[in-house]
Amino acid sequence: MSKWSGRCAACKYLRKKCPQDCVVAPYFPSNNPQRFSAVHKIFGAANIAKMLQLLPEHLRMEAADCMAMEAYSRIEDPVCGCVKFICQLQQQITELQSQTIQIKAQIAFYNHQDLTNNPTFTDLGFKYGKKSFESATDFNSPEL
Repeated sequence: MSKWSGRCAACKYLRKKCPQDCVVAPYFPSNNPQRFSAVHKIFGAANIAKMLQLLPEHLRMEAADCMAMEAYSRIEDPVCGCVKFICQLQQQITELQSQTIQIKAQIAFYNHQDLTNNPTFTDLGFKYGKKSFESATDFNSPEL
């Protein structure tokens, strides 16, 4: 990668010369050494390079971001790591699905209650057809 000047965070951390084709350089720049340090603690430098090399170039940035997130999560919680966040999100989804079911039930209840308290003309037996609306509203008509 000729566009990268100097050493990347990985090469600085490992105290080695950064080659032109350094696979790690675009994803761990020298201005953010903490990011590489965290990922290196969890995955190791050789594994980071191997994982990035195995991926197509358009997926490497996302992979580096995922590795960084997992590393930060593992450092914060060595047992659970990202799984803790996944479980929290699944719990939120379950709670929101339950709330959605409750709200839909309330809406159905209020819609049913509104229909029984405020009947429409068709509910009262009036038919819209040959007769006009005015004749349907004449409550003294013999059709009732």
